[in-house]
Amino acid sequence: MAWVVLIVSGMLETAWATSLKASEGFTRLWPTVIFAVTLAASMAGLAYALRTLPVGTAYAVWVGIGASLTAIIGMVWLAEGVSVVKIVSLVLIVAGVIGLNLAGGGHAGGQENAPADAQAVVESAESERH
Repeated sequence: MAWVVLIVSGMLETAWATSLKASEGFTRLWPTVIFAVTLAASMAGLAYALRTLPVGTAYAVWVGIGASLTAIIGMVWLAEGVSVVKIVSLVLIVAGVIGLNLAGGGHAGGQENAPADAQAVVESAESERH
């Protein structure tokens, strides 16, 4: 479930970024409202996902989705121009996110065991003193 929320939150990052552009420096009401709502929802989703996912991987996925989709929207609908360098850069972002997921295994990387490990160290130190 955390992965689904994270992916949706990454998409919401695209919504707030494009709304920010449309708000013209917060001078237009409805794009500003959409920006605030989607920003809050995106951050809340990221916070939820970080309860179980490792921060490095989750943040990279969130930013990667948001940056990639925002760049694509800019090129397709906002006439920001398309180039080979931009396309290759987007592919590299996606490859980096995939690489982080493969390296991290998609779980908290043992963080859920950290308190137990710390407790074991404390107990071991106490037993050595006795």
